[in-house]
Amino acid sequence: MTLMEISFKALIIWVGILVLAILNGFLRESVLIPTFGTPAALVLSGLALSALIIVVAYLSLPWLQTTSNIELFSVGLSWLALTIFFEFSFGLLQGKSWFELIEAYTFKDGNLWPVVLTVTTFSPYIAAKLRVWLL
Repeated sequence: MTLMEISFKALIIWVGILVLAILNGFLRESVLIPTFGTPAALVLSGLALSALIIVVAYLSLPWLQTTSNIELFSVGLSWLALTIFFEFSFGLLQGKSWFELIEAYTFKDGNLWPVVLTVTTFSPYIAAKLRVWLL
């Protein structure tokens, strides 16, 4: 499989992750925060999104057809870059300040966004190891 094919498939998978992340955000804002309060909702949402990302990576690996650690880490790094680019672009379009955008990268009030980003980066590698271990 060529680099272009892997890159295109990785982009499609990332769009799926993006959709799940947006749905996770709606669930957090509409159900979890009113029910549990902000700190607990942020923790639950961060853990749920991290798990979803690993599940997506696990399910998509056969289609992605990548097995080398370099390719797995490259996919994860591309997902990280796309995510950060999206977050900052969307935030700036919403009129958020740089301070507000950077604050999302802290653990303030139970925020697990840095953990989600780490999971995003390593999820293809983790998923590949899980596939070997579970099969």
